[in-house]
Amino acid sequence: MRFYFLGILLLLSPFLPAQEKYPQDTFQSPLDIPLVLAGTFGELRSNHFHSGIDIKTQRRQGLPVLAIADGTVTRIKVSLWGYGKALYVAHPNGYTSVYAHLQKFGPEIESYIKDIQYKKQSFEVEVFPDYGELKVTKGSTIAYSGNTGGSSGPHLHFEIRSSVTEKPTNPLLYGYEVRDATNPTLLGLYGYPLSEDAVINQSARKIQLNFTKQTDGSFLADKISAIGNIGFGFNGFDRQDMAANKNGVYAVKQTVNGKVYSEYNFETFSFGETRYINTLIDYAHYGKFRQRIQKCFKESHNRLGIYKTLHNNGEITVKEGMSYTVELHISDIHGNQTKVIIPVEGKSEAPKIPKGDSKTENFIIANKPNNFDLGAAKVYFPANTFYKDFYIELEKGQDTVAIHNEQVAAHRNFTISFDASKYSGLDKKQLFIARLDDSQKPRYSKTFKRDGSFTTRTRTLGTYTLARDTIAPEIKARNFKEKQWLSNYSYLSLKISDDLSGVNSYNATLNGEWILMEYEPKTKTLTYNFDDKILDKTQCDLKVVVTDNVGNSSTFESTFFRK
Repeated sequence: MRFYFLGILLLLSPFLPAQEKYPQDTFQSPLDIPLVLAGTFGELRSNHFHSGIDIKTQRRQGLPVLAIADGTVTRIKVSLWGYGKALYVAHPNGYTSVYAHLQKFGPEIESYIKDIQYKKQSFEVEVFPDYGELKVTKGSTIAYSGNTGGSSGPHLHFEIRSSVTEKPTNPLLYGYEVRDATNPTLLGLYGYPLSEDAVINQSARKIQLNFTKQTDGSFLADKISAIGNIGFGFNGFDRQDMAANKNGVYAVKQTVNGKVYSEYNFETFSFGETRYINTLIDYAHYGKFRQRIQKCFKESHNRLGIYKTLHNNGEITVKEGMSYTVELHISDIHGNQTKVIIPVEGKSEAPKIPKGDSKTENFIIANKPNNFDLGAAKVYFPANTFYKDFYIELEKGQDTVAIHNEQVAAHRNFTISFDASKYSGLDKKQLFIARLDDSQKPRYSKTFKRDGSFTTRTRTLGTYTLARDTIAPEIKARNFKEKQWLSNYSYLSLKISDDLSGVNSYNATLNGEWILMEYEPKTKTLTYNFDDKILDKTQCDLKVVVTDNVGNSSTFESTFFRK
């Protein structure tokens, strides 16, 4: 794998930190193929920033994943969602590398983690080996790329973190070669009246702005008339060479008449602040249209530390008779830049489109706890569940309640409690709290049952109800049949599914002994590798028990032969 230094680019771009902050000749590539990205660092994701880069693996699984430097394994985690199979390696220079969505680990690490899985009789495990217990050398195969966890396709999620603070930093700052000669793409441009008296183009609400591409590649917005404190936002993406993926941009700078009003980039961020992404984007717009508009101004409840420069929190005070030239500079990490010019004329005009804030009988004070009785259920919002005060829409019901909509972000979990005292014992066992999706299908919400009260904790607003699941999970063999000889088979595969509340747990035994079956929720499959155990019997009796989230259980039994 060939590397190059980013020094010239770093010096040319005002957005990028000096290269000497990060070692440029220490780390090798984690894959022995050209690096093509499916996702960039800091990319906007649901409720978080992307904390690494996603490296394409040529639509394959099983590529060797290499240690980027000498080090020791400090953490191994196997989970059904999130990072799936993940490996953390600490290096002597103070950095930790992270490799996620792995198919499996290297032989020594795989043996180590399987011993623990068998000891705990659990597929999902998390362990922290003693420092130096599992050493790795630079360039050695420590794992194989996969598609486990929350991955939507084969790739390697790769991070570089500080071993002390655990803050992730952009891996492309360490000298990795990713070809990129393309400017970021601008999709939409928006103006925001922010103060009570603010108006843009006779609108007191957010307004979409028209723009045209100029011969020099920049974009020029139609001149706007405005008054009061206003702000701007955009939605767009970046694209690297050799890939069609719409990835995140690296840096944004806003200037007004040549003065920097706001500037931020994705050099690094803290995991503790990542959920504040919902204050960087226009969350109401995202909740309605599933498009992320990045604001170029910082609101009071935004606690992100990514900003390098802020003047008046990025808000522009427009005065009568004054003219302003606002420029947005949207850049990728290689210095490719898209410039947007917005001419602003200070002009006081009565709004033809009023703010239109809807008022209800219920008002949320964000920094105080809020309780509401909705008949069938009670809702409790702890202090600081939400970022700001607002009128909340609530609908009472006998078994279904509506709690506002998905256009408001909740920063903390809130509690919904249903009264289930009127139901019989069997009914209570089969009932659970569900959120109704857009198609009105009930989605299981983790339900705690106690003394006739059902409770769930969630961050998602919407419609909730009590749903009943009476059907046990389904279990089917995928690659074998009853009493079949499987001597030449390397694995067993079954499909498990549940029609409503979802699979909660499973357990498998072979000739009465617990075996490790790997569950892949995306494909609903259970897989057992014959290499895990030496079978000392020709006749093998398999038993698999699967239980859903309300306790309905199914048992699958089959006999096969092997020698």
